[in-house]
Amino acid sequence: MTVLEEIDWHARRDAHAERMRAWTEPHQARRARGEKHPVLDFLFTYYSHRPAHLERWHPGAGVVLAGESARAYLRWPTYTATDAGVTVDLAALPQSRRRSARFIRDLVAATASRPPRLGCFGLHEWAMVYRLPETEIRHVDWPLRLGAAGTDEVVETQTIKCSHFDAFRFFTEPARPRNTLEPSRDRQIAMEQPGCLHATMDLFKWAYKLDPYTPSDLLADCFELASDVRELDMRASPYDLSPLGYEPVRIETERGRAEYARRQAEFVRRAEPLRHRLIALCDLLLESSTHS
Repeated sequence: MTVLEEIDWHARRDAHAERMRAWTEPHQARRARGEKHPVLDFLFTYYSHRPAHLERWHPGAGVVLAGESARAYLRWPTYTATDAGVTVDLAALPQSRRRSARFIRDLVAATASRPPRLGCFGLHEWAMVYRLPETEIRHVDWPLRLGAAGTDEVVETQTIKCSHFDAFRFFTEPARPRNTLEPSRDRQIAMEQPGCLHATMDLFKWAYKLDPYTPSDLLADCFELASDVRELDMRASPYDLSPLGYEPVRIETERGRAEYARRQAEFVRRAEPLRHRLIALCDLLLESSTHS
């Protein structure tokens, strides 16, 4: 166990809240105005971690908070008081959390073990609007850069190889047979690979699924990586988001595809240490629950 003195963990808590408010406060202001954001809303709607929870700091498993003010953490049932201070109670890890840790560990470790595939070029976003009536398009307020016919042509002339089920399940019906792979929920662990943008964004989801056992610095790192990945995801999409400052990555061109693959490779490198930190956290949770 690592013991943090009161002054130290107060500083970490406050720094984390300030770091996350750079994202949560603009989101909440947009919501108050009834304003949608086609890029950033995804981080708070597709992913279900509330802004208030994102701002909340937790030390993570294996850390004790010293000082009288640490007792405020006892309002959450995952925390317990010890002679040294307050800490998350690993011995009382619920079976549901143990199952989550096992699944997350298996998925993240399997993904990390595979070589990245960098040739998908973000075509999942194009497949989500393929042959779709304009009124049914998800981001209907934003025009398609190439128009409907041009967007359909890209889908029909490029090779789609989406390995991520939670992207594939949003394909339009006519687009599904064009995918060269057949991802499914049952095959998720067998198919995910580190070059996939959605697999990288999902590190944020796996981090918050284990909250408050997840150290908040790891959660924040995963969130900020997901936000950067989401930007590329939508810059490479068929939508024209240039009025928002997102210049397109034109994956319909050779130059655009090269840029996309280069950025993908950068995200693989950034995600690697986060995957290993998540695996180590899962190992700690599974080992502690085995000994309890």
